Amino acid sequence: MQPNDNKTHWHHGQGHWAHIPPAQWNNWTWQYRHRITTPAQAQTHLTLTPEEHAGCQQAPTRLALAITPHYFNLIDPNDPHCPIRRQIIPRIEETHTTPDEHTDPIGEETTTPIPGLVHRYPDRVLLLLTSNCAAYCRYCTRSRLVSNAQAYNFQPQHQAALHYIRTHSQIRDVLLSGGDPLLLTEHTLDTLLTQLRAIPHIEIIRIGTRIPVFMPQRITPALCATLRKHGPIWMNIHVNHPRECTLELDHALKQLTQADVHLGNQSVLLRGVNDDLPTLRSLLHRLLMMRVRPYYLYACDKVKGTAHLRVPIEKGIELIHQLRGHTTGQAIPQYVIDAPGGGGKIPINPDYIDHWTLTGPILRNYQGKTYPYTNT
Repeated sequence: MQPNDNKTHWHHGQGHWAHIPPAQWNNWTWQYRHRITTPAQAQTHLTLTPEEHAGCQQAPTRLALAITPHYFNLIDPNDPHCPIRRQIIPRIEETHTTPDEHTDPIGEETTTPIPGLVHRYPDRVLLLLTSNCAAYCRYCTRSRLVSNAQAYNFQPQHQAALHYIRTHSQIRDVLLSGGDPLLLTEHTLDTLLTQLRAIPHIEIIRIGTRIPVFMPQRITPALCATLRKHGPIWMNIHVNHPRECTLELDHALKQLTQADVHLGNQSVLLRGVNDDLPTLRSLLHRLLMMRVRPYYLYACDKVKGTAHLRVPIEKGIELIHQLRGHTTGQAIPQYVIDAPGGGGKIPINPDYIDHWTLTGPILRNYQGKTYPYTNT
């Protein structure tokens, strides 16, 4: 299948685990318990490159290796440059750092009044519920925290965070993240969502998750019933490449939309993964077909050891320019930089104002043609 073939979703079935009974394969707890977590396990299904093998040896001190069987099946074992592989298998380049890289690249620690609560913007907060994920992205902004490989000892204080939210009436929007909040039990989620919905000034509840991509089996009727009970819920998933748009993901997202969950996607622009126009455009089109609105395209944060995955900002701007006018505006995400040091998300766009005159701007369209606009 070519990257720009949008008519069919990828389907790998049980792949390397074809011998497992379907009832086990489709159980999310089985997927979680049988994650690939060591180089030896990975090498039963593919040959690690020297760079990958060395990276895996270093992973326990930086960010753990963990890949669900479902996601591991998406790796092309014969392609050392496979875009799925680049996202999830450690490489020795992760030990190479540059002076402008940080363990906390977007300054969350400076705006954390309660452990597990980030209050950067006036009217909304980020509630970090867990340090665990189903799998660990090698470019993770919170690699200092997730998997506890760096001995961060993350201990969120949920009740203290809820008290903070109750006593700050300007907060109207709460984003649940982590780690991945969908690893929590339905009971825990139900309790937390009930407490949030009881706060009069909370208008919006959002969830950030990559579980539907890594482990679509987690989207169970029980989970959907819990989310429906407290809806509407706004959920941003995290899909970076068309190959992640599996039939299993499509089915999971359909269940979520039927549970009053409204879906967006946040991608990270990554070198060798989605930094070419055909791949990025195919991803965006597939998302729309799966009922998901492309929301953000992030410049990769300057986390220590991620230089090999970052894409120059000007290339990201050019990709947005190439998309505009050649696909529906609904398919075009906002390209953003999460400013180092806690500055927040800053939108980055191609410049569509050619120049200004005394009467108004001269606008340039996607074809490069200019049009005067009069301020009257």
